[in-house]
Amino acid sequence: MRSRRPWARRAAVTTVSAAAFVALAVPAEAATATASAPTTATAAAADVDYATWQSDCQAVMNQALPYLKTRIAATKPGEKQAIVFDIDNTTLETDFGFSYPSPANKPVLEAAKYAQEHGVSLFFVTARPDIIASATNYNLKYVGYQVGGLYVRGFIDLFKDVAAYKTAQRVDIENKGYTIIANIGNSATDLSGGHAEKTFKLPDYNGQLS
Repeated sequence: MRSRRPWARRAAVTTVSAAAFVALAVPAEAATATASAPTTATAAAADVDYATWQSDCQAVMNQALPYLKTRIAATKPGEKQAIVFDIDNTTLETDFGFSYPSPANKPVLEAAKYAQEHGVSLFFVTARPDIIASATNYNLKYVGYQVGGLYVRGFIDLFKDVAAYKTAQRVDIENKGYTIIANIGNSATDLSGGHAEKTFKLPDYNGQLS
């Protein structure tokens, strides 16, 4: 059974090794989103093991996937659909064990694969710094995501409010002609600010997961 790394917290990564890197980002905040994890997600993070986290993620994606199937089936002529994802502990397993490439968060990957197989573009908006953009892009593709676009923070962005930064990236995606049918993340900063038809919040256990 994998347990959560006790030292994992939200912080910017400043160093990268050739073999591996640690990317912890986004300030911790609680939020109420359109869909969220069940009551088990309110447990103290120190008491949450990998199996519990996966079960809580699956519960959220059990709501997300039927919605995506219905919304994708209702695509309008000429409509370019997109989904926006956070990365750490959303699309990738970051705070449970350590490896590079990081494994995919399986419940999220299942939904992402359905979407990409049906012509939906996947965009990844993260608070990770641009120094690890290429490693992050490789990791996402390695585990099965088709990366339509990856947004990372440049030097100036590191001093901006994370929620405002992420909202601005969704606006940029819309300005490219996409309809964002879903925004999926595990933090309030991933989901606040609008510019998505529906949001789905994965567990962060009161900000204890990055």
